[in-house]
Amino acid sequence: MPDYLCGMKILMVCLGNICRSPLAEGILQHKAQQAGLSWTVDSAGTNGYHVGEAPHHLSQKVALLNGVDISSQRSRRFSGADFDQFDMIYAMAGDVVEEMKWLAKNRFQEAKVELLMNELHPGSDMDVPDPWYGTEPGYHEVYKMIEAACDRIIARHTSLAHQ
Repeated sequence: MPDYLCGMKILMVCLGNICRSPLAEGILQHKAQQAGLSWTVDSAGTNGYHVGEAPHHLSQKVALLNGVDISSQRSRRFSGADFDQFDMIYAMAGDVVEEMKWLAKNRFQEAKVELLMNELHPGSDMDVPDPWYGTEPGYHEVYKMIEAACDRIIARHTSLAHQ
């Protein structure tokens, strides 16, 4: 397996880093480990309002119901330095990309950024909806969307490894 696949570093980004991106971090890390990939997966938020907080209780609940424990994660703010640390940065929504551009300024690297749902629906620029203001079913729906995108990421990289 090529080295770049073994040691890949991926960052998941949403607004507050307590709902969507912690789920994405936990799901992708879990799936990468199951696939035998030693990837580093992290998450961050652009608004900085929840720095140091654990993921939202419903994100934790839904993740745990699916066998993924995200309770030890803590929110952090996205910074331009993340472009130096990560190979790929997935944003949960278009407004998140705009915030990343503003925060990173001249460090922004468009080639490293993709909307997560473009993994499933290339070029659609579809957002993962923010479940923050909703009820538990919204968190289940977001989990399914993120899981499907993470499955696609793993499948693509494992198929590359076997070529």
